[in-house]
Amino acid sequence: MGQDLLLGIDIGTYESKGVLTTPKGEVIAQAAVPHKMLFPHAGWAEHDAELTWWGDFCTLSKTLLTTAGVSPEDIKGVGVSAIGPDVLPIDEDFNPLRMGILYGVDTRAVEEINELNAIHGEDVIFNEAANCLSSQATGPKIMWIKKNEPEVYAKARWFVDAATFIVARLTSRVVVDHFSAGGMVPMYDPWKRQWNPKYTEGIVEINQLPEILWSHEVAGHITEKASEQTGLAVGTPVTTGTIDAGAEALSVGVIEPGEMMMMYGSTIFMIQVTDNDQARDKRLWANPYLFPGTWCLLAGMATSGALTRWFKDNFAKELIDAEEAGGENAYAVLAAEAAQTPPGAEGVVVLPYFSGERTPIMDPRARGMIFGLSLTHTRGHLFRGVLEGMAHGVKQHVDLFTGIGARPRRIKAVGGGTKNKVWLQAISDISGVPQEVAPLTFGASYGDAFLAGIAVGLVAGPEEILVWQGKAKVVEPDASLAQTYAPLSDIYSSLYQSTKESMHKLHELGY
Repeated sequence: MGQDLLLGIDIGTYESKGVLTTPKGEVIAQAAVPHKMLFPHAGWAEHDAELTWWGDFCTLSKTLLTTAGVSPEDIKGVGVSAIGPDVLPIDEDFNPLRMGILYGVDTRAVEEINELNAIHGEDVIFNEAANCLSSQATGPKIMWIKKNEPEVYAKARWFVDAATFIVARLTSRVVVDHFSAGGMVPMYDPWKRQWNPKYTEGIVEINQLPEILWSHEVAGHITEKASEQTGLAVGTPVTTGTIDAGAEALSVGVIEPGEMMMMYGSTIFMIQVTDNDQARDKRLWANPYLFPGTWCLLAGMATSGALTRWFKDNFAKELIDAEEAGGENAYAVLAAEAAQTPPGAEGVVVLPYFSGERTPIMDPRARGMIFGLSLTHTRGHLFRGVLEGMAHGVKQHVDLFTGIGARPRRIKAVGGGTKNKVWLQAISDISGVPQEVAPLTFGASYGDAFLAGIAVGLVAGPEEILVWQGKAKVVEPDASLAQTYAPLSDIYSSLYQSTKESMHKLHELGY
């Protein structure tokens, strides 16, 4: 006898994940597929959309059906999320015309940002799009394609992000949700909830952009071609989908004003829900949240898990070899070394700007720095410095939210980085804010399944996510460390200001 199940699949920066759940939130199967990010030039970050975005989706859908031993007809709804905002030009048959250009870690469009600011005015763009142009914005990246790859631009029927691409492949309908459209700066009007012809002009035709729906709406149904490639049944409903950060926030119960998600992934991403659609700041992003009548403030650091991965790959190769030979996890060993190092890393301060930085400095030309080294420092000091450097960055954001009257009532932490107790504790100790770690940390794919449940009527509404989740673990800040960390946070902030010109000079030299 059949059963009602929900499928959620998320395409991440270095890994894609999928879950099968019941309408009550019970996970009956989960799977993951690793993949690579491509760095063809300094400042560029790309994915192979065919291989990674679509390929991972097909692999995960088939794997989950096989693992769970269920019939495709049991899947009553499909939810999709992916990294974003991205830019992928596709033809009328939904074929990629180049590699997918990724979110703010890709900093290629500096000239186009300057050009758009010169045409429209930075303040005008901010006031009309609720966001300043940054490496996160997709408008300048489409312009970059137009200028540098005119043959690709000329062939493009649509310019889409990763989730839109997958949903188009599944349903033959090209759609994007309002939350994701909010990252398509400056082309989206977040108050009118539509594309703004003033800003699309000179970048792209409006009919080359997706139709805009809400995240939990049904976008379409699995086609025969998609069924053959994914193993899913023809006619299965598919949601509009969203960017992974929104799905992840929902997955841990961020639904009410004053609640903030902090996602520990390849980047750190923060989303705070508010009921004030005028709340915004040039050092942050703002746009509609996942459901009608909601607004959110967003912030993102360019590297976090990507930085710990870089550190492991370059400074712990023997640990990687040992892990591959059946030994302890390399990250766990590094975390243990960091735990044996005193809080404050005995003066090691790290600027985590290894891919430029997004909020709050909005500087794609920023560069990473390991400061304060002496011959007494060990690898444990450096790794702790990396973790604490990201925590100092989080503190900057908490201070910024507080300064504009939006201090979070509750922070809900999620993502692979929450397994690192040293990192988790450092975030609370340095920011001074308690964190709730949800007991179920399946991530964005869990939120995708939940959205699919709402879309097909098997889940009553957003508040049901609190039923899906259990009681959270709370990480309290250690107040006794405030005197240790406060001066280091000051140094962290001053390092960027005092070296910014040199960072920019490196950029001008082509490094």
